[in-house]
Amino acid sequence: MSIWESFWDIIWWFFWVFVFISYLMVLFNIVADLFRDHALNGWWKAVWIIFLIFVPFLTALVYLIARGSGMAERSASAYREQQHAADSYIRSVAGSSPSDEIDKASKLLSAGTITPDEFAAIKARALS
Repeated sequence: MSIWESFWDIIWWFFWVFVFISYLMVLFNIVADLFRDHALNGWWKAVWIIFLIFVPFLTALVYLIARGSGMAERSASAYREQQHAADSYIRSVAGSSPSDEIDKASKLLSAGTITPDEFAAIKARALS
């Protein structure tokens, strides 16, 4: 066996590994889309899963042709929901504006909770 034959064997092996991993990604996306779709009846989900197990390549192809556009819409909707949840979480834990911090500190000062020196330190830190 020459070095070129083993080289092409390696290239061929990498090609099939790429095809297999791509195929697995498609299958996982289809299964995730099945469970994301609330309009589809549970029995139809079970039928799709059974066909994915016994006739996986053909079923994946049919699924992508028949439900591909809805798959993209559901994926975009899930992304928007995740983005909204992340944005609201960031807003809830993000620091307040300097004027809000100074206002809170002035209320604490007027209530006698902090001293004027502590108020000045909080104000300097908020404005820096």
